[in-house]
Amino acid sequence: MKLRIARSRAHETLDSSESSLPSAAWARWSRFRSGLSLSGFQALVGTLAGIASLTGAAFSLVEFTRPGNTGELVAIVREAGSLRSVSGATIEVLTTQDAIVATLNPDSTGRATQQLREGIYIVRVSHPRYSAEARRIQVLPRQTTEIRTNLRAGSSSPIERAVNGGVNAVRKALRF
Repeated sequence: MKLRIARSRAHETLDSSESSLPSAAWARWSRFRSGLSLSGFQALVGTLAGIASLTGAAFSLVEFTRPGNTGELVAIVREAGSLRSVSGATIEVLTTQDAIVATLNPDSTGRATQQLREGIYIVRVSHPRYSAEARRIQVLPRQTTEIRTNLRAGSSSPIERAVNGGVNAVRKALRF
């Protein structure tokens, strides 16, 4: 008999705690709902809309202060066949008439950035221990143009290239 009474009391406490959870949540919701009027809801929505509007205006103002006819050039210089960056390289940005616009030196990760006006440029990457590379790029307004250059072993020295070219011409003429 005592066992039955203990079981029924345990059952009652479970039943009472289960039924109190939904009623407590309902009571909280009712208090929240009764405290929120239509005008209070409208004030909340208006405040959130105002914050969103001011955020958009601030973002537009920041974009407006940046010149509209410039873009960004990102040049990444690596050694061909590996992911190693090349330090000590020189990146020259030239117009199509070979006028130098900028000379850049990549950082330790092999990356260099420059803001450029909209247009077509030639990017020449050179290093004393590697063959030089040149590419034609187009910079668009408010966009980033990224070029990845993989330098191959060889020399970019004009004297060394002339000597090697002469030696190769002699070999070819004498059929070595």
